Amino acid sequence: MRAHAAGVGAPLPDDVVRAAMLVRLNLLLTGAGGVQPAVVDQYAAFLNRGITPVVPGRGSVGEADILQSSHIGLALAGEWQVRRAGTLMPAGQALRAAGLQPVELVGKDFLAIIGDNSLTIAQAIPGVRAARAWLEQEITVFALSLEGLNGNVAPFLEVTVAAHPDPGFAAIAGRLRAELAGSDLWNASERRPLQDPLSFRTMPIVLGNAWEALAAAESALLFAANHSGDNPLVLTDSAVLATQGTQAGRYVVPGLPNAAIVPTANFEALPFVSAIERLSLALAHVSESVTASVLRFENPAITGLPRFLTAPGNPGHGFGAVQKAVVALDSDIRTLALPVSLENATLAGNIEDVTNNGPLAVRRLNDLVEDLYQLASLQLLHAAQAVDLRAGFHLGSGTKALHDGYRARVPFVAQDRILTGDIDIGAQYLRGLPRAHTSDPSPSERRHE
Repeated sequence: MRAHAAGVGAPLPDDVVRAAMLVRLNLLLTGAGGVQPAVVDQYAAFLNRGITPVVPGRGSVGEADILQSSHIGLALAGEWQVRRAGTLMPAGQALRAAGLQPVELVGKDFLAIIGDNSLTIAQAIPGVRAARAWLEQEITVFALSLEGLNGNVAPFLEVTVAAHPDPGFAAIAGRLRAELAGSDLWNASERRPLQDPLSFRTMPIVLGNAWEALAAAESALLFAANHSGDNPLVLTDSAVLATQGTQAGRYVVPGLPNAAIVPTANFEALPFVSAIERLSLALAHVSESVTASVLRFENPAITGLPRFLTAPGNPGHGFGAVQKAVVALDSDIRTLALPVSLENATLAGNIEDVTNNGPLAVRRLNDLVEDLYQLASLQLLHAAQAVDLRAGFHLGSGTKALHDGYRARVPFVAQDRILTGDIDIGAQYLRGLPRAHTSDPSPSERRHE
């Protein structure tokens, strides 16, 4: 285990390490890891008494977090470093202060502690939760943006959805209709074109695709956190092996006919890594549509509003320059969404000859969602300006609440001003909003899981 303790980079946050230990404890309680009870007790004691091993942030290629998890195992045994009550100290010192003894690791303990993906799962959970929170807010921001365009409701009418009842699309369309209840978009307008630019028109389906990808990622993570990835797998009821050929019979423990130790590849995290990458890609498609829709606000021929949403009486540049920040964020997001699970290296003497790079995929998702909040803030900046330029336009119930809360923090841009602070305020505003409720597709409706 000491030889495997070779992680690199800044330590993971304590809450991530604690979440990983909780996931691992949950799986050890199935018995599949084959550890001695003292190991399970030590995991629980660390969690209950606030002792958190220091775990380097990098070093895993996704085929179990072996290098990083070794630091947890060493801490359980009284070696390495931990944090207790916010103070960094040697693990042995923390154990003594808590009235605990180092666990003496034996046999299968070593493999069970290091040979799973709990750290990757724990790092993925905040990113997936943040993606859900962002998507919930983006639905309303888009609805306000559609009002800023004076756009069409036809793409998410009930009859439209009935003809193409994709579960994610249906969920988003229902939310949009609710957010826009009472909006002037439902009233006929001679100034409204028959069809909007595709970035507006297809957004309900683009958001629906992301919603389904989110549901699939959540399901994949939940499965991974509750099913053993142990190699080898320890069984106490293995009578069925006797019926599956002489090779399978060799895994039965001599003298214990109901016990077996079976080599597995259950640590392969590709199913949930693929779900994470699918989510990143789906969110990048949303980013692409957001960016294109924001850029359309520059054109009076499309919006019927002043160029660059410049307020009457403002001789300046309006929102012309801020477009560059929108495009820069979108470029970053689309780069972060590129799959990394196919990046491969051959390790361990040619035995470990594929990798999934799960931790890298997870880090990229987390970074991507951070960018999305900045992008949505810029989208909100444009949407609020556009609806305010439409004097007397009645907003929907949901979009009015969003707009009014935003305007309490960021005023109308009547004259050119520094926008950097406004963008940050908008992102923080969106992060702090209570989550709305969008119906998830039922498990039977979810596709491609």
